[in-house]
Amino acid sequence: MTTKEIKIGNLILGGKNKKILIQGMTNTKTKDVFSTVNQIKDMEKNGCDIVRVAVLDIEDAYAVKEIKKQINIPIVCDIHYDYKLALESINNGADKIRINPGNISNVGHLKEILTLANSKNIPIRIGINGGSLPKNVKANVSSVVNLVKEYIKLFEDNNFYNIVVSVKTTSYLQGIKINEKLSKEIIYPLHIGVTESGGIIDGNIKSTIFFNSLLKKGIGDTIRASFTSDPVSEIIYAKRLLVNLGLRDGINLVSCPTCGRIEYDMISLYNKLYLDLYNINKNMTISIMGCVVNGLGEAKNSDICIIGTKDKILIYKKNVLYKKVDIENVIEEIKNILASDTY
Repeated sequence: MTTKEIKIGNLILGGKNKKILIQGMTNTKTKDVFSTVNQIKDMEKNGCDIVRVAVLDIEDAYAVKEIKKQINIPIVCDIHYDYKLALESINNGADKIRINPGNISNVGHLKEILTLANSKNIPIRIGINGGSLPKNVKANVSSVVNLVKEYIKLFEDNNFYNIVVSVKTTSYLQGIKINEKLSKEIIYPLHIGVTESGGIIDGNIKSTIFFNSLLKKGIGDTIRASFTSDPVSEIIYAKRLLVNLGLRDGINLVSCPTCGRIEYDMISLYNKLYLDLYNINKNMTISIMGCVVNGLGEAKNSDICIIGTKDKILIYKKNVLYKKVDIENVIEEIKNILASDTY
């Protein structure tokens, strides 16, 4: 879906930009600059495009200025209840702020935020959660979409159009329906995700169903996976999801399920290789196979194929045997191939 183009720091969201951006959120205390910066850098290394931090008090807002000096991606400040924290976050260099107008209900205070954000050309995400709706709004698709449109009108009536929208619900099925309806009725970019999705396993399942349902229809400009886990794991999941959906360049890893025919420690090799390969932005397929029975046949479309035998690991490039190596040398050989661009 083509939406209004919004600039966040040095990134373009929506419009003709087809790249789905990955957003993460820190779980450190923002005022702890050292810990927050270190976590953001880990997220950056693993593919995070935009990072969001919680601003709970004035010290958090002041910390944004120092954090920005040490990171390379746009920073979004998450504000609830206290409009002054939004103002201070903007003044301290936030590239975008997220507010829920439902808990900053004083229109005069909202206008102050909009005026300052306009003067600094800072976008605002209208972020609504299904668990914190106003008491007079029913938790159904039409009511939530109408609420979003009311907030948008309030912003537009105050000459503010630098808007991103998100509605997150615990029910990923309801979230799909809400975002489908929003994509048809508003012009602003959508930030999508499932809130309170659970840990790595359940969160992965719910989020994959949710993201696949929307992204394949062109709905969604930024995504955030929300797991009860290390924030870096959310970024890795999001990156690999986009690669596997064909929405980002990256290495497609193919591997067999293993069985009694296996004659080498394929699982350990796969895990070690994965850590080296998952974040490489090369559009190619690498297969790791357990034996020669199905090996090349299953991996015939791979750029590189690894097949294990009792004595040696066979490395193929484009179905042609490249080298036989000992298992301890496989990772180095794969790195050499990737570095030489001869695959």
